[in-house]
Amino acid sequence: MSGKYPSELTAWAYLARVAEPPCADVITLVDQVGAVDAASAIRERAVPDGHEPVLAATAARYESDRAIEDLDAAAAIGARLVTRSDPEWPAWSLLALGQADTAARGGEPLALWVRGPARLDDLAAASIALIGSRAASSYGGHVTQMLASGLSGEGFAVISGGAFGIDGVAHRAVVAAGGVTAAVMACGIDRDYPAAHSALLAEIARTGAIISEYPPGTTAAKHRFLTRNRLVASLSGATVVVEAGRRSGAANTAAWARKLGRPLGAVPGPVTSATSVGCHRMIADGLAVLVSDVASAVNLVRPDGGGDIGRGRVKRTDGLSAEQLRVHDAIPGRGGVGIQEIAFAAGLEVPVVRAALARLDIDGLVENVGGQWRLASG
Repeated sequence: MSGKYPSELTAWAYLARVAEPPCADVITLVDQVGAVDAASAIRERAVPDGHEPVLAATAARYESDRAIEDLDAAAAIGARLVTRSDPEWPAWSLLALGQADTAARGGEPLALWVRGPARLDDLAAASIALIGSRAASSYGGHVTQMLASGLSGEGFAVISGGAFGIDGVAHRAVVAAGGVTAAVMACGIDRDYPAAHSALLAEIARTGAIISEYPPGTTAAKHRFLTRNRLVASLSGATVVVEAGRRSGAANTAAWARKLGRPLGAVPGPVTSATSVGCHRMIADGLAVLVSDVASAVNLVRPDGGGDIGRGRVKRTDGLSAEQLRVHDAIPGRGGVGIQEIAFAAGLEVPVVRAALARLDIDGLVENVGGQWRLASG
């Protein structure tokens, strides 16, 4: 143990800061000797033969050990460090980043700092990225809201970058819909960037996840945004570009999706809109599939309409009969209603409604409070 943290965790925290991510040389060393021995070798400047490049990659920071401070900073905001040895590590989704054709520009992350209850493996198993211009048009905002809330309803997590414009609209729509969204940041998870999104980021952290490979306290920088983009693409089952100019960060994320072999979609916009030029070019060049609604976005990851790979998470109402689903949908999201009101809203006879409510109650989907039926919490 090292103080209140296990020695292996403090080793991972040291390694997460000792080189600017991504650093394939550090990962290779860790994979060979383990985190604890790798951290010791870097501190002592005595790495095994064949790992000399690690010394150059860590030369500027190896003497600065802030592992305890970083773990304390994370704990103070309810965050955690997820490493390659943890059960929730999304190894399969990140694997493509380590392949020869992509590693040169950005390999796998060594570890990820996560703030929020959502697990990385769950996010990667059923998620779609919605990205686009920071200078979003009203049209782009409308389409983003429609797609984000619809995908959330289909059981998908929505991943984006927490920025102004399309990113912010996507995150807000999912939060409003009661779904799960994740923001991948180009700074430490303890920093609200942009500052105007502090309330939004707090909401994301409450129900979803804020993700970064940069340790607490790290400031945003241009090169870190470009590095961040590869994580948005790799953690998502597909990427949809809602708006993108001729040159934009969204186009960079889209390029990463193509490099990683992930489905790419783009939303067409007005031919006069400068913020749709990038989308039109991707569609015209056959680089992206035209996305016009939720169904076409879902089709990117579920082209056959079913199957386990790329499916959205199972919803609690899956498996209900048509009548049970109608009764469930007739109960408002807030407050309670009586059986007569439910019967009227569902267009079903009262005995049918009673039987359906009994089934829904057993399944934990509804509850009766003072003679009024309401949706169960959770």
